[in-house]
Amino acid sequence: MGILYWGGYLQFAQAMLFAIEEINKRTDLLPGISLGYKIYDDCGSVARSIGVTLALVNGSEIVFAPSKTTCTRPAYVQAIIGATSSSTTIAVATVIGPFFYPSFLRTIPSDYYQSRALAHLVKHFGWTWVGAIRTNNDYGNNGMATFTETAQQLGVCLEYSVSFFRTDPYAKIQRILDIIKASTSKVIVAFLARADLNVLLHEFSYHNLSGYQWVGSESWIFDSQTAALDIHHILDGAIGLSIPKAHVTGLREFILDEKPLNSSNNELFTEFWETLFSCKFKESSADIQRECTGHEDMTGVQNSFIDMSLMPIFNNIYKGVYAVAHLDPFMVSLLQVLQHIRKIYFTTKEGDEVYFNENGDPAAKYDIINWQQKENGVVEFVTVGLYDTSLAAEKQLNLQSKSLIWVPVSVCSEKCPPGTRKVLQKGRPVCCYDCIRCAEGEINNITDSITCVKCLPEFWSNERRDACIKKEAVFLSYEEIMGALLTAASLFGACMTIGVIQIFFKYRKTPIVRANNSELSFLLLFSLILCFLCSLTFISQPSDWSCMLRHVAFGITFVLCISCLLGKTMVVLMAFRATRPGSNVQKWFGQTQQRLCVTAFTLMQVIICITWLTTSPPFPFKNFKEIKDKITLECALGSAVGFWAVLGYIGLLAILCFIFAFLARKLPDNFNEAKFITFSMLIFCAVWITFIPAYVSSPGKFSVAVEIFAILASSFGLLICIFIPKCYIILMKPEKNTKKRIMGKKVPQSL
Repeated sequence: MGILYWGGYLQFAQAMLFAIEEINKRTDLLPGISLGYKIYDDCGSVARSIGVTLALVNGSEIVFAPSKTTCTRPAYVQAIIGATSSSTTIAVATVIGPFFYPSFLRTIPSDYYQSRALAHLVKHFGWTWVGAIRTNNDYGNNGMATFTETAQQLGVCLEYSVSFFRTDPYAKIQRILDIIKASTSKVIVAFLARADLNVLLHEFSYHNLSGYQWVGSESWIFDSQTAALDIHHILDGAIGLSIPKAHVTGLREFILDEKPLNSSNNELFTEFWETLFSCKFKESSADIQRECTGHEDMTGVQNSFIDMSLMPIFNNIYKGVYAVAHLDPFMVSLLQVLQHIRKIYFTTKEGDEVYFNENGDPAAKYDIINWQQKENGVVEFVTVGLYDTSLAAEKQLNLQSKSLIWVPVSVCSEKCPPGTRKVLQKGRPVCCYDCIRCAEGEINNITDSITCVKCLPEFWSNERRDACIKKEAVFLSYEEIMGALLTAASLFGACMTIGVIQIFFKYRKTPIVRANNSELSFLLLFSLILCFLCSLTFISQPSDWSCMLRHVAFGITFVLCISCLLGKTMVVLMAFRATRPGSNVQKWFGQTQQRLCVTAFTLMQVIICITWLTTSPPFPFKNFKEIKDKITLECALGSAVGFWAVLGYIGLLAILCFIFAFLARKLPDNFNEAKFITFSMLIFCAVWITFIPAYVSSPGKFSVAVEIFAILASSFGLLICIFIPKCYIILMKPEKNTKKRIMGKKVPQSL
């Protein structure tokens, strides 16, 4: 069986040789068959990798076995162990696909998972505003594309994303540095090959570009040589993903014991040995300054060759060789080889499980590494967490935050606190936004919300706009100044009316009281008391009974009051008509008829009110629209027709009363009551005409106050205009309170 390998590290080749020798010594794997190999140095070149692979596929090769036997035969390579770089390996896999090698399997997780893991890592720390640098090849471009896509899904924005390759001209490097200097993000995601980062590191050091949080891919985050180059501590505190720590028993000893004289790859190792110890073997050069013995001691040598920090990569090479060894050597079809290798499952001597999923990848697991500087200035790679895609999504990222050093803030806009919402800044990424305060009546109790939630109708937003509080219920109450003043006016009017009643009762036998039907006068005074008191039903919190009572009481008492006035006015007119010869008006409009008239007018209003209450009565209503931050408790009319029918009937009677009083105003009488009724009706009509627009335009409880004011004003107008002049004569001018002075001319004594 043959294995083709190319790579840029001698250590990686040694790891493969170790695995091959170990397999060839076993009797349970490939009994009677030895693994052969061919090693190429790709020199980091995709073109070179493809060239040597095609040469192998198209021609014959000398295959070396560890037993130092050789044979020449048509090249029959069943497996290719690719380089650590994805770019060259994918390129080779793509090119040789038509040559019946349509496969690409990994023992290291796909960069797809690494890219997603980096995005989740960035999101975990709240870095929503980051910059990105990538190697300009398949490794960097594909990795960064996946990172960008995942980052956008997680709400992370890239301020800039630039590509770079180590052979780029200096002008391009300068442009990258200018972009970073002008940026506001404090985090740089570096999806770079180690060689590319080392070039940039030199330029960052030269321009003193420090103070950034670096997030690195596995290609450099665990590389001790990169850490050693960072003498200006540009990468201090860097965090990133690394292949989980691993150990291959016997590998370190194999590398240290390797000598040029017994090396499996003598030519390659001889060149390395001469460079390491600055000597020459006799066979390799005639000009010898110092001869190599081949037994020099490597124990005290400080060289990357004996650096075991790359053991996780060695382990992946080791597992790749063992995966090939688990193939059936007698398979004649490369398709059979592919089908079989996709299904293999075995456990290494260290307990690692080796298998491939449907994409040819192993389970993705990464250590999360943080660069922490020791007191002596040496960087220590501290494992601060784990990312494992085999776990549930919410458990895949596991971080020990206490072990971290220096986690900065990198956002385009600070988080919007509760009570505000995010509004994107025009022409900028979604991570750049302004925090706008929620409108009145809306709240937001979470951070970084894009919307504010409207409070329920019975609630209103507090001052901070982060909670809905119950609206204050407002209504005209006795406790507030306006309610107290109206209550006082109502009680004063009632008491004033009672005082008039007492005066009239005391002087009931005097002419001025007896004139124009004293019975109607007392009934009118009683109705005025009810008018004053009915206004109290409009004050206090509305209820089912108070809503029905206030309008019904108002409608009936005012009709009773105006009916009495109408009766008194008609008495004056009929009285003077009765003095004409042959007139029998007094017979048809006596006291009985007057009582019936008042009763009939009032009964009509009672019928209207009963109809209103039985069909669609007034009811308590919570008005949320009148005052935005308060609930106005009011009485809904139920039926607007019923309400305006009650008012309309009162208005009709008032107009009739005004007409009759106006007609009787010039009748001969020293104390013609019709004049005062006319004036009182003018006040009454003026009050209720102005009431309508004032009532409609007044908000909330003020509309109730307007209605109470109209009731009190019209009631005071009637009381003052009709009864105060009489009380003045009774109390202050008793000499005018005589029949002779009041009559002036002869009038019927019954009147």
